[in-house]
Amino acid sequence: MTATKVSGGPGETTADVREWRELLARHADLTCALDRALQAGHSLGMSEYEVLERLAELPEHSAKVATIAKSVHLSQSALSRVIGRLETAGLVERHMCPEDRRAVNVRLTAEGLHRQQEAQPTQREVLAQRLHAPLVKSCEPTRLT
Repeated sequence: MTATKVSGGPGETTADVREWRELLARHADLTCALDRALQAGHSLGMSEYEVLERLAELPEHSAKVATIAKSVHLSQSALSRVIGRLETAGLVERHMCPEDRRAVNVRLTAEGLHRQQEAQPTQREVLAQRLHAPLVKSCEPTRLT
């Protein structure tokens, strides 16, 4: 890592701040593109797809909610809402964890695995297009009121 100027004068933007803003812009661009493509083609949001994919990668297609939360970088409350939507759609099932009565396991259903497998090429295509391309802002910025 190279040394950068830590503090700038009033109105000065450091290289670290510019890099941070570029990272945020790229993340927003990719997130919006994934959401649009997955929703249009598979009726899934990006977070929903990520949960399905993480479960599909596991040998028994099942994991504790807390484990999933760490891998998809969502709070447990946000993940609970995502799992609720997936459960309503019949893509996952919730079960009490037999080893820990306080924990809940989430298991991918056959329909959930099928939907994830159908959506995977779409997700991979968007990643391939956006990760190595110049930034193109594809979503409207959030307006502060």
